Amino acid sequence: EVQFVESGGGLVQPGGSLRLSCAASGFTLDAYAIGWFRHARGKAREAVSWLLSRDNNTYYSDSVRGRFTISRDNAKNTVYLQMNSLKPEDTAVYYCAADPINIRVPNYWGQGTQVTVSS
Repeated sequence: EVQFVESGGGLVQPGGSLRLSCAASGFTLDAYAIGWFRHARGKAREAVSWLLSRDNNTYYSDSVRGRFTISRDNAKNTVYLQMNSLKPEDTAVYYCAADPINIRVPNYWGQGTQVTVSS
C-alpha cells in the first residue's frame, strides 16, 4: 500500500523558512515522479514543484521559483521541500504526491500539512 507521512509544517513569520518532509512507504520513491502541491483557502489547488524520476528535471511554479527547492533522499525514501523567504501568500495546506506516469495528475497523495506565514 502506498503511503506518505508528511511533516514540517507550522507557523512562521514572513521571510522565514520551513522544510517539509514526505516519507514514502509501499513503493520506491526514485521510480516515481514526485511533487508538492498546495491548496489555499478560496483558491484552486496549485502545483508548486515536482521532480521527475527519469532525468531528475525539476519544475517550480513562477510564484515559488528561486525560493523553494525540491529534493529527494533515496536512502530514506523521502522527498523534501525547502521553503525560504516565505510570504503570507504561501499560506496553504501542502501535499506531497507521486505518480509513475504523469505528475500533473498524481494518483498518490499525502495527508497534507498546514503552512501558515503570518506576523
